[in-house]
Amino acid sequence: MALSPDFVAIALTIKLAALSTLLLLIIGTPIAWWLARSRSHLKTVVGAIVTLPLVLPPAVLGFYLLVLMGPQGPIGQLTQTLGLGLLPFSFAGLLLGSVIYSMPFVVQPLQQAFHAMGSGPLEAAATLRASPWDAFFSVALPIAKPGFVTACVLGFAHTVGEFGVVLMIGGNIPGKTQVLSMAIYNHVEAQEYGNAHWLAGGMLVFSFLVLLLLYSRGWNRQP
Repeated sequence: MALSPDFVAIALTIKLAALSTLLLLIIGTPIAWWLARSRSHLKTVVGAIVTLPLVLPPAVLGFYLLVLMGPQGPIGQLTQTLGLGLLPFSFAGLLLGSVIYSMPFVVQPLQQAFHAMGSGPLEAAATLRASPWDAFFSVALPIAKPGFVTACVLGFAHTVGEFGVVLMIGGNIPGKTQVLSMAIYNHVEAQEYGNAHWLAGGMLVFSFLVLLLLYSRGWNRQP
């Protein structure tokens, strides 16, 4: 029995959010660590670039990503050279756009957690002859756990609610790039308000539960 388009869109959204969050943790953790510990003059520039999706309109970000991933863009030329084809209007392109768009929602909580930790625990670990890697994994990561939880929840939730970037990069291809926000848009455009209410209400409840979880557990506060 085939799933309805709405359930396919929900499943695709969950897949996109989960993979985006995983990639964001892998990419964002070293960036956040460097931003929290570095004294380089480039720190301000890198921090501004990471935070840019917070203030840049999603349509603008999506447009420039579309240009970069297009046939004449550097990313598009690279993917074509590697035999990967073009990323726009594909799940891979959607994933790349989601990672960039949700980057500050993962990097900022991690950066705050690493910064709040201070240098004391790492210095104590160094006196016990722990290597920098040992100190990071055995001391820094456990202390920064609330920041990681917050980063995971916000990164996942933010990806679930994407629309502008999704529309520009992924389009609205059923089963391929049609995520939950696009499904709601389709129902509204077709004046199917009952279905739109069902999906939008689910997102509203989900968003509220995410915030309730963060505030009730105190994970929005750094150590």
